[in-house]
Amino acid sequence: MRGQDRALPEAPIGVAVIGGGPAGLSAGLQLVRANRRIAILDSNRPRHSATLRSHGFLTRDGAPPLELRRLGREEFESYPSAIYAQAVVREVVPLAPEEARAAGFPDGIGFRVRGTGIRGSADAEFTARRVLIAAGLTEELPALPMIRAYYGTALHSCVECDGFEKSAAPLALIGETSDVFARALLISRFSSDLIVFTNGADTVTPEQERQLASIGIRVERRPIDDIVGDRAEMTGVRLADGEVIPRVGGFVRPRWHAPVEFLGELGIERDGWGLVVVDERGETSIRGVYAVGDIVPPGPQQLIIAAGEGARVAAKLNMDMIRGALGVGVVDE
Repeated sequence: MRGQDRALPEAPIGVAVIGGGPAGLSAGLQLVRANRRIAILDSNRPRHSATLRSHGFLTRDGAPPLELRRLGREEFESYPSAIYAQAVVREVVPLAPEEARAAGFPDGIGFRVRGTGIRGSADAEFTARRVLIAAGLTEELPALPMIRAYYGTALHSCVECDGFEKSAAPLALIGETSDVFARALLISRFSSDLIVFTNGADTVTPEQERQLASIGIRVERRPIDDIVGDRAEMTGVRLADGEVIPRVGGFVRPRWHAPVEFLGELGIERDGWGLVVVDERGETSIRGVYAVGDIVPPGPQQLIIAAGEGARVAAKLNMDMIRGALGVGVVDE
């Protein structure tokens, strides 16, 4: 049985993977192939749901992101030790060492993971030896009324993913964060007709502005009123003073939030951007809890990189459990 039709197990599992995107599915696939009993809990709320085509994924260039997720889920679920639960995780609770050992976890590390079923699926509850957070991020776009109407079609957040399709077009880069200068340099590879809109934020230094001007990129510091367009086509950026600057598309730099409320009072280390800090093995500051994908520094990247990182961290996590069973602790291989 597969997906929501399979009865959720009472037996303990090896890893509860929170999130069914490229990173989570890739990690899950590697772990079931290591003869681990793995559950993926997925809320089916991908950050890139507005994106019509993904790019740069070998053999799948131009495929819709949701199609990649569907194919990945089918591959994962083809293994008998794979469990896929459509659920929003609401709680991750560490087990006491004696509870973990009673569940069959020899190193005394374990977690109870609970989720609320969605779309008619049953609630999910697992006792897991390890937890892998691959939940992705939630996005906060600049507060412009019509920006969502053009996000995923005319406006994008990933330059590496969508820059090629914008080649030679009159573009906007809208951002209020300190990395806008670097994003502008990336976009300059695709179009020389670029205007950086800081929306009143002081995030581009005078020296950076001079450097951008030297390659023909203008910095517009006045506040933005909204994005304007003709039906489905973006036509410009309207400033607060009423001036409309013609633009047919471009890029926006969101602020990101790591959705780890399910950890409750468990303290988890984050960096200055709010991303979850991990060591080189992918483990967080909470022993036994790993994280991978957009939720860890440097943040959102191409889908193929997220998938590769999922496979890499899965290998480290598998070795952690092997060594934990032998009582040798965490020693890098």
